[in-house]
Amino acid sequence: MNRGHCILSHGFESGPDATKVTALAEVAQRLGWSHERPDYTDLDARREVSEVGDVPARLQRLVQRAGEAARQGPVVLAGSSLGAYVSAIASLHVPVRALFLMVPPTKMGPMPALDAAAVPTGVVHAWHDELIAPAEVIGWARARAARLLLVDDGHRLENHVEASAREFEALLQTL
Repeated sequence: MNRGHCILSHGFESGPDATKVTALAEVAQRLGWSHERPDYTDLDARREVSEVGDVPARLQRLVQRAGEAARQGPVVLAGSSLGAYVSAIASLHVPVRALFLMVPPTKMGPMPALDAAAVPTGVVHAWHDELIAPAEVIGWARARAARLLLVDDGHRLENHVEASAREFEALLQTL
């Protein structure tokens, strides 16, 4: 039985086979959710748009895919870093059941500040994130009463892939 569909978005200069989104895909599969990991590497390479590639096109690609998936059943959006940012913003444009955000940027240049639909939300952030201040993410999560796990790690969460996967599992089990 398919419980719904998870769209797992990788971070900037990463890819669909990245460690964190792969770990989340394994959790989704085990719990009966279909899943996909869109490839944004072509858009990330577009440095003429911004230093982090073509963020509006990345968002548009996710919104289109999530909209198609939402017509079939419940959708959960998850992502890491830039993938978390577009997942959160996309939730304002398509119906989603939940969000899972790893090291989400609260600001993205000229794009809107981080915002999201009022759905169950899990956040994993690193105390030593060198790109995104923990205080900003704590404040963002507090305002939404999101479940928040802060870990002793840096932006890549390389020492907390399994902890992130467990948090994602806990979120999916509440749905």
